[in-house]
Amino acid sequence: MNYQKVNNLTGWAVFGIATLVYWLTVEPTASFWDCGEFIAVSYKLEVPHPPGAPLFLLIGRFFSLFAFGDVERVAYWINISSVLSSGFSILFLFWTITALANKLMGLKPGQGSNDQNWSIMAAGLVGALAYTFSDSFWFSAVEAEVYALSSFFTAFVVWAMLKWEQIDDDKQRNRWFLLLAYTVGLSIGIHLLNLVAIPALGLIVYFKYYDKPTTWGIISTMAISGAIIMIIMAGVIPGLPSLAFSFELFFVNSLGLPFKSGIIVFGLLFVGGLIYGIIYSEKKEKVILNTVLLAFAFILIGYSSYTIVLIRSGYNPPIDENNPENVNTFVSYLKREQYGDRPLFYGQYFTTDLLEQKKGAPVYAKGEDKYEIIDYKVDPVYDKTGLTILPRMYSSSAAHQKRYREITGLRPGEKPNFGDNLYFMFKYQLGHMYMRYFMWNFAGRESDVQDAGWLSPFDAFKKVPWELETNRGRNNYLFIPLILGLIGFFYQYKKDQKNFSVLLLLFFLTGAALVLYLNSPPSEPRERDYIYVGSFYVFAIWIGFAVLAIYDLLARFIANKKAAVALSLVVCLSCPAIMASENWDDHDRSGRYFSVDTARNFLASCAPNAILFTGGDNDTFPLWYVQEVEGFRTDVRVVVLSYFNTDWYIEQMMRPAYESEPFPFSLSLKDYRQGGLNDFVVVMERENIKGAISLEQYMKLVREGNPALRVATSISAYNSIPSKSVYLNIDTAAVLSKGIIPNSLKDFVVPRMVLNIKDRVLEKKDLAILDILLTNNWERPIYFNNTSMAGVNIDIRRYVVQEGNTYRLLPVENPDNEETFVDTNTMYENMMNNFYWRGLQDPAVYYTEDYRNFILNHRASFNTLAEALLIEGDVELSKNALLKSLEVMPDSVVAYDHFSVRMVSLLMEVGEEEKAREMAAIMSVRADEMLTYMFDNLISDSFSVQKNLIVLNELARVFRAYEDPELGKLYEELFRKHYGMMN
Repeated sequence: MNYQKVNNLTGWAVFGIATLVYWLTVEPTASFWDCGEFIAVSYKLEVPHPPGAPLFLLIGRFFSLFAFGDVERVAYWINISSVLSSGFSILFLFWTITALANKLMGLKPGQGSNDQNWSIMAAGLVGALAYTFSDSFWFSAVEAEVYALSSFFTAFVVWAMLKWEQIDDDKQRNRWFLLLAYTVGLSIGIHLLNLVAIPALGLIVYFKYYDKPTTWGIISTMAISGAIIMIIMAGVIPGLPSLAFSFELFFVNSLGLPFKSGIIVFGLLFVGGLIYGIIYSEKKEKVILNTVLLAFAFILIGYSSYTIVLIRSGYNPPIDENNPENVNTFVSYLKREQYGDRPLFYGQYFTTDLLEQKKGAPVYAKGEDKYEIIDYKVDPVYDKTGLTILPRMYSSSAAHQKRYREITGLRPGEKPNFGDNLYFMFKYQLGHMYMRYFMWNFAGRESDVQDAGWLSPFDAFKKVPWELETNRGRNNYLFIPLILGLIGFFYQYKKDQKNFSVLLLLFFLTGAALVLYLNSPPSEPRERDYIYVGSFYVFAIWIGFAVLAIYDLLARFIANKKAAVALSLVVCLSCPAIMASENWDDHDRSGRYFSVDTARNFLASCAPNAILFTGGDNDTFPLWYVQEVEGFRTDVRVVVLSYFNTDWYIEQMMRPAYESEPFPFSLSLKDYRQGGLNDFVVVMERENIKGAISLEQYMKLVREGNPALRVATSISAYNSIPSKSVYLNIDTAAVLSKGIIPNSLKDFVVPRMVLNIKDRVLEKKDLAILDILLTNNWERPIYFNNTSMAGVNIDIRRYVVQEGNTYRLLPVENPDNEETFVDTNTMYENMMNNFYWRGLQDPAVYYTEDYRNFILNHRASFNTLAEALLIEGDVELSKNALLKSLEVMPDSVVAYDHFSVRMVSLLMEVGEEEKAREMAAIMSVRADEMLTYMFDNLISDSFSVQKNLIVLNELARVFRAYEDPELGKLYEELFRKHYGMMN
């Protein structure tokens, strides 16, 4: 056997299998979450959210060229970059397993017998394929996110380190070391996960040079490795730009020199010093110093991909998050300052009293001829008696406090102790946010629903309700991957403790250590399993080693060694086989387009030249994608509500973008600057002011900087508003002449809009919205979606009109706060003729919970339209809308839900009794099954219980109302049976 040839060919064969699998299951367009943003900014090299991923953008831009001008294929080709990255990750994983397997068997590559070598190939095959089909890795392999490329860099670095170890020639070995340094530098432009591997690589170096390791030697290695990580994370990534800004500040503010003079001097000194050091070390033959300086230089060369952020931001592209166009804002961008800090080693509990807020470091902005202090960072001072080491329960958010108490069992008002702190860490952070994910990948998963648990083999034989049985995310591996991984784990521990310690450290650092470092709050908007794929990668290596363990066992009883190899391979191939079989249906994203279509439908709901306020990531990023890449409805200006709290984003709204004109602000950018008087405006009601105040007069006072509004604090000042309500006078004749008021709502036009402030504060975004409302004069249509309407601190619901999936703000007052006005003509045209429904009629297409939720929103919109048409007496059009909903979103693709129960009533009203009864029968059986299952198994999920009880109660009400007492009684009995179980 030619070991090297077989090793190479088998590795490339595994690469081919993995790449083919990912290519067949890749999503053809932009997925939800960050994918839409990354594809958009890659296509036009714009600036994504901090800390950016510039190398990912450059690679994405390269792959987008293969679309050859077909903008609807751009997303597909950028997704293919993840497919190839993941395929190469599997290739290097295979070679890593075979390299470590040789060490485990005490062999040098190619020196074993044919049987030993074939068992090594079998180990690599099984381990690599197990990781290929693992849940979390497969998820990232078929979408345009940084994690596939980051995994590739990690896999390459580990493999390259093992190659380095095999080389005896110092000169050749140093070349590999420099390649590793360059790779680490490049990986900074993708994701920082690669840095976590450095301590494990440090152990490889230590074991290479020291045959007899000592405790102090290992501790020293860990200390040096930790120092390298800190140098890169603190000294290089934000440290060098921070130092450059210190030079810039001195040269500009103190010496009066032009902007960028300090940066130029710093750059010359730094680069000159580095070059001098390299030349000096070479002349003096200081090999270690020379290698270290060259490695540092190569890290910086890789890190230089970040210059793309500064360059592109300077051109003010439409997506320019944080506007990091100068070194000052660039440092803030790299440090992710907009996301705040989490205490790591020492800090407060969520109940700790905040004593005061001290003035911290100054915040600078570029002025006319120097850098000006515009604000000061705030340093909170907490009661020292409420501080603890390793603070895990620290967030003061009301929602988080509630979850802390639920998880730990703390009573209202009870303060946590260190035991509660540790309980939360083990129960939620290490248990729910890591071990649950680990078991998802190697034991099984209950469903694809948020917070779903892992599945044991015994659960495979339990009868579950239809909703769980048909959930494609329900996967059971019968513990096979877990058992094989544990076999490999103990086998390596017994045979090769040095390399076992390397893998164990890497497993810990990419798993549990990350959990401790991230210090997650007690709720997340989405599952975070993709963060921990590094530890799953290590466990896949141990799965591969199980082949060697089983071969070793079988060889004792089977004389024919080839048969022992073949049998161990067949036994262990059951692992990737069952993983592929179980995972294929919920990882196959081919034919799925609704993430993009829901964005198109948002934009199609808007009139020309509109302003659309959005909320979360999934509301926004697909919109960015369809506008930036596909060029769809670029006349609509999408405004992310959370970003609207920042001066850099408001400044962008003051510029044109494509067909969208600048916003008509009355306040200047200076009024919106960070650290100014309007970061937040506090409600301070005055006794002499009764009722609402004039919005026009109030904005005039703000614009003039009237001191009567100002409230001073110990470290700053802010503006106030003297009433909880503002009014805006309306020229009703002018508004009616514009033709923007639906005929059915003209009687509701009001001469004055009164807007109530929901809480005790107006955030900057709320002030900016009021500013636009005042100056827009109803020229540009203003829209909100559900998320943004809930996120505004101004009660606008009684002045909005639904026109599709969006709500248009108009001077029409709704007398019923429980209902929403509907422009039936516009909404009917939009939903029936202008909306997109690609793939929603194909039962083969799989939709995760994120997609299903958006589909449910569309169903709710159809119900709203049908109900409004019935109120207007148009039964035929109402019927058309309901039938359209059933046609484009059938139960066979996305099951009926709690919104569908309203459709049962509406179908009865339009004369479709047979369809209504058919839906009711299906929904009642499912609700009964689910409730019975939950109560029998003591499953605590109040939302699911409430949802299914609503279905049964509403069905009972509907059929009683339509004089079908038999069905009404049946559904009422079901409702009462389950409702009684709650008591």
